[in-house]
Amino acid sequence: MDSRLNAFLERAESVLARIEPLLPAPRPVIDWNACLAARWQRDGRSGFLLPLEVSLDMRLSDLIGVERQLEQLGQNTRQFLDGMPANHALLWGSRGTGKSSLVRALLAEYAGAGLRLIEIERDHLADLPRVVEQIAKLPQRFVLFCDDLSFEAGEGDYRVLKSVLDGSLEQAPDNVLLYATSNRRHLVPEKESDNENWKRVEGELHPSEAVEDKIALSDRFGLWLSFYPFTQEHFLDVVEHWIGQLAAKAGLAWQRDEALDILAVRWATGRGNRNGRCAYQFARYWVGLKLLEHKA
Repeated sequence: MDSRLNAFLERAESVLARIEPLLPAPRPVIDWNACLAARWQRDGRSGFLLPLEVSLDMRLSDLIGVERQLEQLGQNTRQFLDGMPANHALLWGSRGTGKSSLVRALLAEYAGAGLRLIEIERDHLADLPRVVEQIAKLPQRFVLFCDDLSFEAGEGDYRVLKSVLDGSLEQAPDNVLLYATSNRRHLVPEKESDNENWKRVEGELHPSEAVEDKIALSDRFGLWLSFYPFTQEHFLDVVEHWIGQLAAKAGLAWQRDEALDILAVRWATGRGNRNGRCAYQFARYWVGLKLLEHKA
């Protein structure tokens, strides 16, 4: 009898070892008192919130030259945290100009006041009702963050998204808000053919239905914030800020001079952009180079 039982248990263990990789991983239970951010993870036809380890080293003071955008989104976020009416926000404009950094800096600033961040990809926005259902009754305040929200020509998903935004967010509990970033103000590219049917009625211009349909998606966001390409002076100020931050951590003495500015401008020109991301990358390069020189 014992030999039969042992043989059965060994066979059962062998079967389980084969089946186990096919089973879904256990879904983590999130303690929102300790966890500051999560990502919506699609799993088959469903999904779950995956807790994230986030760094809070991005501060509002690190965002140079976007004071107006910072003040407006900060005010909107404070209204949200205080239980007052607040708007969903669309941050649009040139790449690398601080859109995503601003949202993450707000998390660092207001995490202690109960702000939490949930990242959700554009392709998963149809799952918004499921996400909202999981956090609706929690005491924390949640910003659903969709980075790089845009649609290519010919994609019809934006029509589905409009109905989802209306259905899940207009009726969402007051502890949920959507912040999205995009390089496009209207999220969907406009074609020349869209404008062929504009009409003039008694001196007023009336857009075609195609244009109205595409603009309507952006209208779901009550707050629009624009981010523009950096001027050279703005770029160099951001370079100075990040070199100062990195040099202070490394104990490196330095001073801004004309040679440094010329090197930074050449760095940006070689990459074809002049923005905050490029400034940060140059600062890391320059500080690292100086540290190597001191080590040698």
